[in-house]
Amino acid sequence: MKDNLSASSRVDAAEVGTELECLPYSVQHYDEGVCLLVKMGPHRILLDCGLEDISSLVKGLTKSVGGASSSLPADFVLISHAHPDHARGLLALHKAFPKLPIYGSEVTSKLLPLNWLDQDAEKISEFCHALPLRSPVEFQDGLVAELFPAGHLPGAVAILLTYTTKQRTYKLLYTGDFFLSNSRLVEGLRLEELRGLDLDVLIIEGSYGTSRHPHRRNQENQLAERINRAIADHCSVILPTPALGLGQELLMLLRSHHHFTGRDIDIWVDGAVATGCDAYLELLTHLPPSVQNFARHQPLFWDERVRPRVRRLQAEHRSTVGKSPCIVLTDSTDDLGKHCQLDTGPWLILLPEKIDIKVNKEYLAPTTVETYLLAQHSDGPGTTQLIHNLRPQHVIFVHGSPAYLADLTSLEELQNRYHIHSPAADILVELPIGDTFLQPAAPETNYEGELTELGTVITITLADVITADPRWRQFADTGLIEARWQGEELVLRGLSQRELLNQNSDRYTWTDVDCCGTCRHQRGQRCWNPASPLYNFKVTLEGYCPAFEGLNDSQ
Repeated sequence: MKDNLSASSRVDAAEVGTELECLPYSVQHYDEGVCLLVKMGPHRILLDCGLEDISSLVKGLTKSVGGASSSLPADFVLISHAHPDHARGLLALHKAFPKLPIYGSEVTSKLLPLNWLDQDAEKISEFCHALPLRSPVEFQDGLVAELFPAGHLPGAVAILLTYTTKQRTYKLLYTGDFFLSNSRLVEGLRLEELRGLDLDVLIIEGSYGTSRHPHRRNQENQLAERINRAIADHCSVILPTPALGLGQELLMLLRSHHHFTGRDIDIWVDGAVATGCDAYLELLTHLPPSVQNFARHQPLFWDERVRPRVRRLQAEHRSTVGKSPCIVLTDSTDDLGKHCQLDTGPWLILLPEKIDIKVNKEYLAPTTVETYLLAQHSDGPGTTQLIHNLRPQHVIFVHGSPAYLADLTSLEELQNRYHIHSPAADILVELPIGDTFLQPAAPETNYEGELTELGTVITITLADVITADPRWRQFADTGLIEARWQGEELVLRGLSQRELLNQNSDRYTWTDVDCCGTCRHQRGQRCWNPASPLYNFKVTLEGYCPAFEGLNDSQ
């Protein structure tokens, strides 16, 4: 250490938490991005910079360094991966502080320019220095960083920081965005690489809160089945996605899934998603062996010879796209109206869950809007699994809606074992190591109520305290709910206006046709007639069975 503290003073400093601190400039997921300043002894490390506006970094130059003056917001910057919510502020940061070193994995350094497509890519690629994976690098006296693949996106890493003093060693791990499962183009984070680290602090994302997801392969199959059904119904499909990650995963799924291999279908790729595909092709040697093997036998993305055909959407193609069933992958910020033109469609617009994508209520062509889950982050059980494998003293949750992070911090299995933090922006978190720490009581997240059976009606009554949760407004949007069994538990889900509009438009279209769409036993695209052979199965709205009963049939 580069100070004049005595040995006893050093121990006292550790005990009051001055050795490790974390100042979040931004911790959220959707609009703000993620940006964290970590202090380890005299060292200041900036983790990610997903800020739209970096003015808070300039204002914070003296905030976390004991009032000492500094010309840089940190000693250096480490980037977990190239997604905008973790990297969009880097170019502005580099221009404001050209002497501030910025580091990331080799793949991340090559993908970063996709955040600024209106800039000179060669100049952008120069400011991020590539670090090797799984190789400790000493940045300053006693401070070492090591990168481990984190899944989620090519080049994404978890960052291990090790700070050594004469008294002890401190270890902090920042996961960035992580995914334990393998996806089509990225291998998952390997727990065995991180076990036994003797970790003091874990900074971990909580994007999905405590939600539990089906296995990744099941998610893929459900999505492929929905697209396959739309094509069979002579619908075209639009998949708006971010430029990096999900778009390429979807394209690889469509190319390799049994529903689509060999089928006479055009898959059109537009905008920045196509640019992202080109960037992936430059990084082929960094992709999983199975992907490299696929690329030896046929092109990874662009292929007009093997069905389904994958083609870049050019201006001259727009007049024909959608006149026969096809699939379009386009930017999440794209105006979908340029695809949904007269004499095209009908269109099925599939939106990924947890990504805010704006769509119009009406287009020139008939459209239906639905959502799907193809997770890019670990769910609740995956998050707690990583925590229990690393067993840190402190856990700091970032990157998620406040309600989802509150769900995680209130888990008794975490409250009883770790010091849990979920800081707001600009709130300094001190991280005492080895101190006795009294964890505050977990916030109440269970709501007791009463159930009453009155003839053919069941009423569930809950106290109005539940409405204080910000998720209540969305849940109660229409006043209608759907219930389903999950094991021995009954799960309630609010029905959105979009779902009701889709159901109403379907039924209006087929009012004169005897089909599942106009059967009084069809709810939520499932058959609830015990006399039907389709009972409890998901049905297509244009389907029919002998047990059909119209909406207006007498009881």
